[in-house]
Formats: sequence, structure tokens, C-alpha cells
Amino acid sequence: MEQFLDFFLMGCCAVLGITIIFCMIRAIRGPRFADRVMSINSIGTMIIAMMAILSVALDADYLIDISIAYALLSFIAVVVLTRLMMLRHKNQPKEDEAKQSETEAHNT
Repeated sequence: MEQFLDFFLMGCCAVLGITIIFCMIRAIRGPRFADRVMSINSIGTMIIAMMAILSVALDADYLIDISIAYALLSFIAVVVLTRLMMLRHKNQPKEDEAKQSETEAHNT
């Protein structure tokens, strides 16, 4: 039974690794900043899950502590990136208005 559990846990880690690769591709190709932030957040969540699985598989309790610290850092990073996205979105209409007034000035 223990051999099946080890095989199952390593299979879960392999599936998580594959989904991390897909999220990394989405982070690189994502057309919007929000897509990139969400894929980076998903990668962080999957890494935390993988660390928890490895903690059970390797019987290493210290990995849980590391995953909790990583979760806190990931949360702070997402909050900072979201704040940056909000500021960028808030300033974007002003830039669009400035570009529009420049094109109107050149047309006249």
C-alpha cells in the first residue's frame, strides 16, 4: 500500500509539473497583464501544493514550513502586482486622451 501511495504522490507531482509548464507558457504569451498575473499566481499555488505533496512523500515536516512562507511571499507578490495593474489602468485613460488630442492637433 505504501508503494502505491508513493507512486500516486509522484504522479500528482508530475501532473502539477506539467500544468506549471502550461501556466508558464501562458505567462509568457498572455496578451494582457492580468493574464500574466493570474498565471504567475497559479504557478505559485501549484508549487505550494507540490511542496505539500513532497512533504508527505518524503516525510519531511520542514517542507510544510517552507511552503507556508512561500505562500505568504506569493500572496504579497500578487497584491503588489495587482496594485501595479490598478495604477497602470488608472493612468491609461489619461495617456489615451493625450494621444487622441495630439492626433486631433496634427489633423487640423
